[in-house]
Amino acid sequence: MKQRLVVIGAGMASGRMLEHIFEAGGDFDVTLFNAEPRGNYNRLMLSPVLSGEKSYDEIVTHDADWYTSHGVDCRFGESVVKIDRENRVVYSAQGGVRYDALVIATGSAPFIIPVPGKDLPGVCTYRDLEDTNAMIAASRPGAKAVVIGGGLLGLEAAAGMAARGADVTVIHLMGHLMERQLDPAAGYLLQKDLEARGIRVHCKGATKAILGNTRVEAVLLEDGTVYPADLVCMAVGIRPEVRLANDAHLDVGRGITVNDQLRTSDPAIFALGECVEHDQQLFGLVAPLYDQAKVLAATLLGQEAAFKPVQTATKLKVTGVDLFSAGDFAEGPGREDIVFRDPGRGVYKRLILEGDQLIGAVMYGDTADGSWFFDLIKQKKDVSDLRDTLIFGPAFAEGASANPLAAVAALPPEAEICGCNGVCKGRIVQAIEGGATTLDLVRAQTKASASCGTCTGLVEQVMALTLGDGFTAIANPPMCKCTDHTHEDVRRLIKSMGLKSIPAVMQELGWKTVGGCASCRPALNYYLISDWPTEYVDDRQSRFVNERNHANIQKDGTYSVVPRMWGGVTSPAELRAIADAAEKYSVPMVKVTGGQRIDLLGVRKEDLPAIWSDLNAAGMVSGHAYAKGLRTVKTCVGSEFCRFGTQDSTGLGIRLEKLLWGSWTPAKVKLAVSGCPRNCAEATCKDIGVVCVDSGYEISVAGAAGMDVKETEFLYKATTEDEVMEVIAAFVQLYRENARYLHRIYKWVAKVGLDWCRAQVEDPVNRHALHDRFMQSQSVYQADPWAEHATTPADWAPVADLTLRAAE
Repeated sequence: MKQRLVVIGAGMASGRMLEHIFEAGGDFDVTLFNAEPRGNYNRLMLSPVLSGEKSYDEIVTHDADWYTSHGVDCRFGESVVKIDRENRVVYSAQGGVRYDALVIATGSAPFIIPVPGKDLPGVCTYRDLEDTNAMIAASRPGAKAVVIGGGLLGLEAAAGMAARGADVTVIHLMGHLMERQLDPAAGYLLQKDLEARGIRVHCKGATKAILGNTRVEAVLLEDGTVYPADLVCMAVGIRPEVRLANDAHLDVGRGITVNDQLRTSDPAIFALGECVEHDQQLFGLVAPLYDQAKVLAATLLGQEAAFKPVQTATKLKVTGVDLFSAGDFAEGPGREDIVFRDPGRGVYKRLILEGDQLIGAVMYGDTADGSWFFDLIKQKKDVSDLRDTLIFGPAFAEGASANPLAAVAALPPEAEICGCNGVCKGRIVQAIEGGATTLDLVRAQTKASASCGTCTGLVEQVMALTLGDGFTAIANPPMCKCTDHTHEDVRRLIKSMGLKSIPAVMQELGWKTVGGCASCRPALNYYLISDWPTEYVDDRQSRFVNERNHANIQKDGTYSVVPRMWGGVTSPAELRAIADAAEKYSVPMVKVTGGQRIDLLGVRKEDLPAIWSDLNAAGMVSGHAYAKGLRTVKTCVGSEFCRFGTQDSTGLGIRLEKLLWGSWTPAKVKLAVSGCPRNCAEATCKDIGVVCVDSGYEISVAGAAGMDVKETEFLYKATTEDEVMEVIAAFVQLYRENARYLHRIYKWVAKVGLDWCRAQVEDPVNRHALHDRFMQSQSVYQADPWAEHATTPADWAPVADLTLRAAE
């Protein structure tokens, strides 16, 4: 029988351990518990998610298919409450699971300062996706956010919220930021850089209390300073999560005590990650955790292995801030400093020597040589012969060089390039020489730059050095394998070269694949519709299956049919038509949707033209629930019926829906209109939302409520319904003309900046022009496809089918 392996915690360390086990052919019956309702994702990348540079989908390490393919029994959202060591059973609220080997990977818990108000709503930590989403939701322009703690996590949280428009203050107890990693001079430069980004920094600040009645309102310091706050993020440190181990009477110090094989005091129980204490040392950086994962995987497979911690370097994951720290940089007898300062460029470098060895390095503003210095520290090399030019890096170690790759060329094969995954230069060169000629292939084979990503530039330098002229750095990848052009290049060239058909684009831009593929054809079709609405004819073959069939395909091959209900309003006649159609075509499920409509689920493909025809006869048109276009406009009853309503939100919603329906957009678009700030229509989590107030209409954009949850950001205050109509049509056209295909509005706004979008619609001349171009497109494409194909069912017959379903 297979050994039963139970793992508690689906974090990065345990995920890497399972990867090693499966790659080695290990045959275990694996059960994986996780308190979070999801599997392994790259927590190092939560900072870019917070700042809007990445989405959650982009940082998922192991998706459902990965767990399924390896036969892992996933118990996500299920916390373990007890370990029965005698009977080798772990218990959750849902029951017990037996184990032959148990791995505890519970990570760490954030330290909460024991001050009054710490439990108020609006106080969060920064450890997981829920914390990140809470900060994203609170980081609307003008919101006040206070971060307590000026270490790595605190500064990443502050920068992320500031990037979304929040007014951020960092309170730090010590005299300078990141005092564990930086000396005072580098800490000063970091503070100066953050303040230039609009982040207020208060060092030597001791928190006395968090103020507020029903939720957080401000932070009070011991010196009497008060900072207003809509959200407070505590990022003052972490502690190993050892409660399960304590309850099971395992040996616990500051963390769960383990030996070199990561075995606890119980021979059948192992531990790894931030919950571990090894040789009186705790671990909070990912590199040693990945080393632990490799050792524990080997141990479970019956191989010899031992965990020996190595030195690690520190980098800050804030876009535009270059910071590197390694080794010991404290002052001491017998130690010497070599310092380089260039105030004009904001560059500071400090090397700490003890005898003839480099023992520490702090770099700010120019960190390109960090890996070379780090290698000197780890190897304890004699640097006496390099002393005169050491501060200038490896390019001067062998004499000055104009070669921009001289620094990486000087690194020996064993020099570490990726600290997170412990990947050396020689391993990357080996992979490149074995055929890994793109960054993605190097990542797949070595995992270099696959975690925090800060070493990507170095990896590309190694690739450039190894491949020579055969290397091209890809900051923005091509739109698909058929072309070397990016989405942005293709959009620009279609317009500038006057390309008005898919064959023309493929011919003039040198498409590699005849006819294109399932990735590029839908994108090209959309770009041509957007740029040439009166001249280009929509190519049905280049649409996804749902858009070709004007209904959503279900997992059993049937379809979902959703008629439009303007603003969520219906009538007895429409309801009767829906009921009649459901009975006539034996629809197995009739469901009310979240967009205030009725969904007929389970319609056979051959019945689609007939059911469309019946619904059309009752005056109902397609709801475009399948489209990369307008889906719904959700409304509340507003001033017509509600005693709190300030404006006619239902009427405005209907006007907006009738204006926008049928418009093709890069991705689906959802709207809502709420009749008052009580927001019953949930306007603040839509692509575009309108909240009616006494003085008019507040328009906000770039919300999300799917796999990513994000509050909208304020765009424009309108005083009349007509002004709302014009502004929203202009904004939609701006999105149509500029966004990458399949990018929702929130991703596009994060890329181009809300300030730019706001400037485009605030300028009356530009707004009118955008509105006019939108209306011109609507004059061509605003038609009901159901009516067209219901009256000519022969024309609706399926066309030659591309496999265009992957992105739906």
